[in-house]
Amino acid sequence: YETVIDGGGSDLSQGQLQLLSIARAMIADKPVMILDEATSSIDTRTERLVQDGMDNLLAGRTSFVIAHRLSTIVNSDMILVLDHGRVLEAGSHEQLLAKQGYYYELYTGKKEIQ
Repeated sequence: YETVIDGGGSDLSQGQLQLLSIARAMIADKPVMILDEATSSIDTRTERLVQDGMDNLLAGRTSFVIAHRLSTIVNSDMILVLDHGRVLEAGSHEQLLAKQGYYYELYTGKKEIQ
C-alpha cells in the first residue's frame, strides 16, 4: 500500500495498477467513491474476487461506477443506462432485466456496446 510507484508504474501491469488504485481508494475510507472502469484491466477471475470485496467496502457509501463490464454493476441500487449522454433506462439489475430493453440486450449479449 505504501510502496512508491516510480516511473508512472511502468514496472507494473495495468491490472496491477488498477488493483493498487482500488486498494488505496478503499483504505482512504471516503464517504463518496467514483470508479471509472475500475476493473477494465483485470482478468475476469480476479474481477470476481475484487467485486466481492468492493461490494462490502462500498456498502454505506455513495458510489458512482462507470462501467462497460456489466458484472461490475449488477449489485448496484440504481443503474443508469446511457447512450451518447442520454438516459435510456434506470433501475436495479433485476428491474432492468425484467423490462427486457436495452440493458437486457446488453446483459444477454444480444447487443454490443458501441
